[in-house]
Amino acid sequence: MNPVPAAPAVPATARRSRRRLALATVLAVTAALAGVSVTAQAAVPPPATGWSLAWSDDFTGAAGTLPSSANWIVDTGTSYPGGPANWGTGEIQTYTNSTANLAQDGAGNLRITPLRDSAGRWTSARIETVRTDFKPSAGGVLAIEGRIQMPNVTGAEAAGYWPAFWSLGAPYRGNYQNWPGVGEIDVMENVNGLNQVWGTLHCGVAPGGPCNEFNGLSNTRACPGGSCQSTFHTYRTEWDTSVSPQQLRWYVDGQLFHTVSQAQVGEPYWTQMTGHGGYFLLLNVAMGGSFPNGVAGYTTPTASTVSGRPMLVDYVAVYRKGGSSTPPPTTTPPPSGGIDAYGTIQAEAFSAQNGVLVEACAEGGQNIAALRNGDWARYDNVDFGAAAPRDFVARVASGAAGGVSGLVEVRLDSPTGTPIGSFAVGNTGGWQSWRSVPGNVTAVTGRHAVYLTFSSGQGADFVNVNWFTFRR
Repeated sequence: MNPVPAAPAVPATARRSRRRLALATVLAVTAALAGVSVTAQAAVPPPATGWSLAWSDDFTGAAGTLPSSANWIVDTGTSYPGGPANWGTGEIQTYTNSTANLAQDGAGNLRITPLRDSAGRWTSARIETVRTDFKPSAGGVLAIEGRIQMPNVTGAEAAGYWPAFWSLGAPYRGNYQNWPGVGEIDVMENVNGLNQVWGTLHCGVAPGGPCNEFNGLSNTRACPGGSCQSTFHTYRTEWDTSVSPQQLRWYVDGQLFHTVSQAQVGEPYWTQMTGHGGYFLLLNVAMGGSFPNGVAGYTTPTASTVSGRPMLVDYVAVYRKGGSSTPPPTTTPPPSGGIDAYGTIQAEAFSAQNGVLVEACAEGGQNIAALRNGDWARYDNVDFGAAAPRDFVARVASGAAGGVSGLVEVRLDSPTGTPIGSFAVGNTGGWQSWRSVPGNVTAVTGRHAVYLTFSSGQGADFVNVNWFTFRR
């Protein structure tokens, strides 16, 4: 559900409180008119042999009620506070907590319903789990599963519909600037009413990187049996740490259609997206945005797009199999797998960047290069501990022309925040002529996203960076 400016080519044959009684009646009539089934399974399926149920919700609440607040957070508006506009995807609806957009239907389903008002404005709903710790036990397997019927609309009337069942790395919550490094696993996405399910992994850096951002590592197939829109299907992703290299696998109705391996992603990116505290799950129906527009080849939704076709969710469940005998905690833990601020942080191991190049380094490995005014690199989940550092040191080199220099700065949690430390650098004798330069920093403790930012009064490249660290 993050930015996807263009979708891969898809064959033409297959393209990527209230008065409850009254509301229940309206829902039933709406379902009949829209051709939507209201049939749900009686309960979450029991785990298969060797698996255990770690968490679930089967949405059996009364008609016209919101899903359980113990399980779900309801997102509202057009962005997270301080996060990218339009949820980072260009989608055009506003999310609400209105039961017109989000409600259990009394028949065992959750309905997420996009609606267009008389002025042409769209609303819809998006929810995310309270828990953020969904990950396999060491050496085990985690399965994320949902039984879902996509909005029952096709053709021109479906332009812009974007239902999704997906997950984001825990460090994204409250940060909103560390995508795609923290990882995004899309269990099910669909656009424009096509009889297709997309499964996608987002990771690494954007644009480009090991996950081909902003597109991600993706595959798609038609739903087996009945179409994705006309009936329920079971969508599932498994994260398997019992094999080496580790794997992520995507299924629809038990049929495997996509696999991504640890070796395919590589380091440090696999560890960045798997070494933190886990993932939280999301359900939403967006309208318009980069993915449906990219697949359609034009801006969506259009005047032909119809309002009011819900996505129905029968259940969401998380299962575990094997691994260590000690299960992961059932409460939301603090993020783990952070970067030690007082160890050597390789500059090329950034979580995201702007204007940064990576090249071979004369001292071994790689360095970030061609840094100039306005460029930055971000390093997520850097742990300063309880005692503040006194300074930082960066290994830098410069072959800048005479009179060209700039500042290497450290900022926390935003590339435009006030620098907590900096030093000036000019020509060091060449772009691979390295020296270690210190700069004082103001007191900082705890965990933060650390930004190296580069400021100069000239527009030319002025520095390369190999590594940096903080000192107490």
